[in-house]
Amino acid sequence: MEKIKMTTPLVEMDGDEMTRILWKYIKDDLIEPFVELKTEYYDLGIEHRDETDDQVTVDSAEATLKYGVAVKCATITPNQKRVEEYNLKKMYKSPNGTIRAILDGTVFRAPISVKGIEPNVRTWKKPITLARHAYGDVYKNSEIRVEGAGKAELVFTDAAGNETRKTVFEFEGPGVLQAQYNVDASIASFAHTCFEYALDTKQDLWFASKDTISKKYDGEFRDIFQNMYDSEYKTRFEKAGITYFYTLIDDAVARVMKSEGGFIWACKNYDGDVMSDMVSSACGSLALMTSVLVSPKGVYEYEAAHGTVQRHYYKHLKGEETSTNPVATIFAWSGAFRKRGELDQLPALCDYADKLEKATLSTIESGYMTKDLVNLTTMSDIHVCNTEEFIKKIADNLKNML
Repeated sequence: MEKIKMTTPLVEMDGDEMTRILWKYIKDDLIEPFVELKTEYYDLGIEHRDETDDQVTVDSAEATLKYGVAVKCATITPNQKRVEEYNLKKMYKSPNGTIRAILDGTVFRAPISVKGIEPNVRTWKKPITLARHAYGDVYKNSEIRVEGAGKAELVFTDAAGNETRKTVFEFEGPGVLQAQYNVDASIASFAHTCFEYALDTKQDLWFASKDTISKKYDGEFRDIFQNMYDSEYKTRFEKAGITYFYTLIDDAVARVMKSEGGFIWACKNYDGDVMSDMVSSACGSLALMTSVLVSPKGVYEYEAAHGTVQRHYYKHLKGEETSTNPVATIFAWSGAFRKRGELDQLPALCDYADKLEKATLSTIESGYMTKDLVNLTTMSDIHVCNTEEFIKKIADNLKNML
């Protein structure tokens, strides 16, 4: 068959460890035989980030602003152990946090529904979409290791030089100190994107934080959401037959576990990170969840919601067989292709994206799956595949569809 042509490149952000291996398998077997691939390539592997002092991460985000659509592989956010393992110059911040700070916007994560892989929460009948704020908070924090007694203060100096000062804590011995921030403009774009996405998908919208404890910080989120809803969205929501409500994050967790699903759950940055993993795991696997950053600047970044699968990578390095689930990474590529096709008016590229997803799901539903799904499936006739076998099985199904 003639390869499907692209007109505008995707921004391609390569990553680390086992997901980097998956990345190559997917390109070799599921993309390049069918698509005349055009990408602006950035190597976000930890070694190259270290070589460039993490400038490559900034460059990839700026390229996304230029081209409009990016697809990203999972990457390492190094702790002290990783700094030693890779002999890094320093403990770099999360590349996702850096990219999100530049792009702003909201990360929407939703489980990938597969017949035969039923949610562990028996009441869940429909997917729950997590809307994660993608700016600031703990991902862009400043931290200090306190070595001894002293006073910690929070100080803000305005443009005129006036200071606002507050004592945080009087240390009597060693400890740690952390500061984080957010801005009204980003919170407002987060709220706006969530309300619009709820209207587009005809789903109820929840927002949850902890304003009883964080009265000013979380209270700012609560108030911006409520004021925007009251002034811009209440009538539209009522007309669409959907609802918005605010609740505490601990109350939301309790409600979610007893719900039927089928709604959008908006969370602050860290809450969204943690809760999306909970929802995806309860629905089967971290590898069965889509993730897309939707920016108010009109750009999109697609990625898998999980990490670099470090344990499997170490097995791979020893020459041992792995059975790593590539579905979320495949759906990152398909989502990026579909959006690129929509923006460039290339129906063939959109059709390819649809069939890539269909081929992936039909492979699982026909009983061929990776090891992580075996204990989750309700199917009886199953075939456990290693990583390469599973991708090649998808490739065979995709060839037949195309």
